[in-house]
Amino acid sequence: MKAKLIEFDIAARFRKKKKTFAIAESCTGGLVSHRITDVPGSSRYYRGGVVAYSNAIKISILGVPKELIKKHGAVSRQVAKAMAFGMRSLTGADIVAAVTGIAGPSGGTPEKPVGLAYISVLSNKSCTIKKVLFEGSRMEIKTVFAEAVLKEIKKKIGA
Repeated sequence: MKAKLIEFDIAARFRKKKKTFAIAESCTGGLVSHRITDVPGSSRYYRGGVVAYSNAIKISILGVPKELIKKHGAVSRQVAKAMAFGMRSLTGADIVAAVTGIAGPSGGTPEKPVGLAYISVLSNKSCTIKKVLFEGSRMEIKTVFAEAVLKEIKKKIGA
């Protein structure tokens, strides 16, 4: 028997609680939005997403302060949090996620290696930020980043 995908579980929780969701994605390139919208009826709770791949889009669309990126780098807790708050301002969603990271194969440093991402999930009650580190090919890393984001969303929406 095929296992139920996490996005279907998340969908049921959003519908049950009558909550809305939005996401700002960088390193996943829209994979989370893709998985969310693969669920029939997702338009009932999914407000939308922004693929803020460049710093310019993080700044101009999501309102991430340029100084924050200069000080901490685009891949940081601070930028993930600012992306989530910016997406909340754009959409008014009840729960907002943001992810920024390095999918590789290049772009990593000893301090911020390929496979590093920060996931921020914001609700009316709290903002959680999780650091993850995975290894693999670019597509494998993007896929596990997206799965990690979905797991954090599931935790935030609750049972």
